[in-house]
Parts: sequence; C-alpha cells; structure tokens
Amino acid sequence: MAKPGIVLRFVMPTIAFGCMGLMLVAGWFMYRNWSFLNLPPEIEGREILFTVDHGQPLWAVSANLAKAGLITDSKRFREYAQAEGKENRIRAGEFRLWSNMTAPEVLETLTTTSGIMYRFSVREGLTWWATAEAAQKSGLTSYSEFKTAVSDPALLSEYKIPADNAEGYLFPETYLLTRPKTDSGKAMVETMLREFRKAAEKAWNGSLPSPQEVHKTIILASLVEKETGDVSERQRIAGVFANRLEKGYLLQCDPTIIYGLGETFDGNLRKKHLGDKSNPYNSYQHRGLPPGPICSPGLDSIKAAIHPEKHDYLYFVAKGDGSHYFSKSLKEHNIAVQKYQLHRDKNNYRSYN
Repeated sequence: MAKPGIVLRFVMPTIAFGCMGLMLVAGWFMYRNWSFLNLPPEIEGREILFTVDHGQPLWAVSANLAKAGLITDSKRFREYAQAEGKENRIRAGEFRLWSNMTAPEVLETLTTTSGIMYRFSVREGLTWWATAEAAQKSGLTSYSEFKTAVSDPALLSEYKIPADNAEGYLFPETYLLTRPKTDSGKAMVETMLREFRKAAEKAWNGSLPSPQEVHKTIILASLVEKETGDVSERQRIAGVFANRLEKGYLLQCDPTIIYGLGETFDGNLRKKHLGDKSNPYNSYQHRGLPPGPICSPGLDSIKAAIHPEKHDYLYFVAKGDGSHYFSKSLKEHNIAVQKYQLHRDKNNYRSYN
C-alpha cells in the first residue's frame, strides 16, 4: 500500500496543473471572444458593398459576411446576434460596409440603418414606358423587368386596377429606394402603386369609390395632366371635358391620339393620325373617355378630375405662355385659334407638353 505522503505528493501537482489548464483554456476562449468583438478582420479597411436579401436567414447572412471578409467567425456572429436579441432584426438591402469594422459595428449597421438609398424621380404626366426608361436609367432595374411588372396580373388584382396594365397608377414622386436584388421591376412598380393608394386616399378624403369609378377618374385626370402644367387651370380644364362628355361631344384631345400610337411615336402628330379610326385612343373619332389613362397624373390633376369646375366652357386653346384661353362657343374658339395658334409668335411660343 502506498504511503499517504507519497500519494499526496503526486495528487497535488495534478490538481494544480488541472486548474491551471482550465484557466488557460478559459483565458483563451475569453480572448477569442474579446478579439472577435473588438478586433476587425483588417486594420486598413476596404469598402465592401454587402447585400441582404428579403427573408434571408441569419446563418446565411453570417456565412456571407465571413466570405466577404467582414467578420472572422460566422458562428460567433450568429451567437452574438442572438445574445443581443437582434437575430430577427437584420434588414434587407444593400449596405456599404468596411473590412475594418468590428462585429458589433457590422451588426449595428445591418439592424439599424436602411442601407444605401437610390433616388428615383418620376414627374407627372409620364407614360408607363417613359417611366420604365427612367427606371432603367436609374440602374435599379431593366426596361423589360419594369414592363413585365406593369402588366403583372397579381399586382393588378392586389391593387384593384381594372385594366390590363398599371398605366395611370405609377404615382409620380421622388423615391428613395434600396436596390432590389430579385424581381427589381416588381419591387419598383409595387412601391409606386402603394404611393398611388396613399395619394388616392388623400384625394378622396379617405373614402375610395369602386375600382371602376377610380379608374374613370384617373383616365380623366390623365387627360387634364397632359393638357396643362398650370395648377390653377386644372379644375377648369376638367370642367371642359366634363361638359363635353355630358353633351356627347368628341373630346378632341391630341395627347390621347399620341398615346394610342404607342412607344414608337416619333413626336410628329400628322393629319392622318387625326382620322385614324383604328386607334382606340383617338378622341377625334371615338366618343367618351379613352379606354384607359394616357399617363400617370399627379395629385392636383386627380383632385381636379374628382371636383371639376362648374362652368359653361366647351373649348380651350393654348395661348403660348403655358396657359389657355377658354371659350363657350365654337365661334369664339375659332377666333382664339386664329389669334393664339395660326398667328402665334413662334419665337416665344411655348406649350406645356
């Protein structure tokens, strides 16, 4: 039997070594955690554009961050995000990050900022194809993807648009958008449709009529939008169209013909176009409102179409200074045409469109 003293002599160093080992291991893990949270992957930072897709899980974001060189350990990043209660707060979008950011700084950026925002401006009176061209120039989508989204049956149904495309509903506004990585055209069109809904709620004081009634109003508003840029005239012009519709007159609105000629119109409206009955948008040949909107009107034109001015005017002609002369009879109108159109000063004449 071994002596107690001998046993004790061998046991004590083993215990001491075991405690020291545990301390070393614990110290190593503490250092690893400290370095992960406080030391960036690189000292001299590189700018890296990093994208988070909609619905992307934390493990995928962590793996992509590590692959991009923005964090040193994807597992620790997941554990840190979970410990902070931010595992479900990472936002979708495109982010400008640097490789000399610490893991907490990366997580803070992904959970509290909107990422890189791109400005996309759409003015009043654009057709859907002109809007698609602007969208393509912004670099956020392609013309073809935007065009496909404009006629997407699911979007049209969701936003209660009783037509085969979203013409008239692509609300003119300056948008700040994150870059969509997938379905970019659909993402942009849907953003514009949501903005239209907000504007429509405002225009109708929070009580929207039926989709068919909204559509008729947007058609009229689009005509008003294309005819004048003077806000003070819009209700009056809407009133002229309302009077002509009531009396069964042809609207005789040039922009409707131009719209019916489509994307390939060369900018020169000819006499043959006025007599073309095959153009369903030719308001010189077909009575009533055209089949659909001819552009996306702004809020002022929508309000004017909802509340046309009550008057007896049936005609108007551009005066060449951006405004119009209004007439109650054809005789008066013909005199105005002679004055403002046939004998106009070509050097100083300007029209809205």
